[in-house]
Amino acid sequence: MKIPIFQIDTFTNSLFSGNPAAVCPLDKWLPDEQLLSIAAENNLSETAFFVKEKGVYSLRWFSPVTEVDLCGHATLAAAFVVLNHIAPLKRYVDFYTRSGRLSVKRNGKFLAMSFPRRDPVICKAPDGLINALGKKPKKLFASRDYMALYDSEDDIKAINPDMHALKDIDRLGVIVTAIGKKSDFVSRFFAPKAGIPEDPVTGSAHSTLIPFWAKQLRKERLHAIQLSKRRGELFCELQDHNVIITGQAKLYLSGNIFIRG
Repeated sequence: MKIPIFQIDTFTNSLFSGNPAAVCPLDKWLPDEQLLSIAAENNLSETAFFVKEKGVYSLRWFSPVTEVDLCGHATLAAAFVVLNHIAPLKRYVDFYTRSGRLSVKRNGKFLAMSFPRRDPVICKAPDGLINALGKKPKKLFASRDYMALYDSEDDIKAINPDMHALKDIDRLGVIVTAIGKKSDFVSRFFAPKAGIPEDPVTGSAHSTLIPFWAKQLRKERLHAIQLSKRRGELFCELQDHNVIITGQAKLYLSGNIFIRG
């Protein structure tokens, strides 16, 4: 069996930065165990698989250890593949996923994704979380992930979490965030439970970050930087029920996976 594979650097305008994702277009769905094995072999934070069924694209995302319910950078990568290599005359693509329909539209050199809005709710810290982060946040919130609010960008850069301890938390991952120096806000994202100690750029986390910072800063359009080693840049907009997450992407490689037997 021969399966096409693309590797795309997302939320960046240059190679070797942003968040790399693998994308595998399929003729039909393979067994989940095989999809997970491919994702583990790719050893990237996410591999996106999609199948065109009855004229629409069904999309799924796998980390090296599990399937996830929502992934921003791998959606951006999948849209880049569709709109540049499969259907280059299309202006947009819709994906049908575990999180509903996700639309991605061309916007000049950028791709703009419409994602579900996930407003955070203030909460108490679960056992072990503060110690795992190594620094107490000003406030803690929860949505799909925990979100820890800190005073400054320097606080976010300095965090060095205990990844083993973070595996025991009761949510997918932990967002840490603060006001930015040259952007509206900054963040980092840790999800060792999903096999991703630190994700370079996390679109799905911005489903929570955007409504929070839009309210704090009293503005609907926001510029965000994710402060991982590879860094990533996101342009964000709050809408009534969705968030718009816009970024660029670059092709790093294309080829084929060969599965025998």
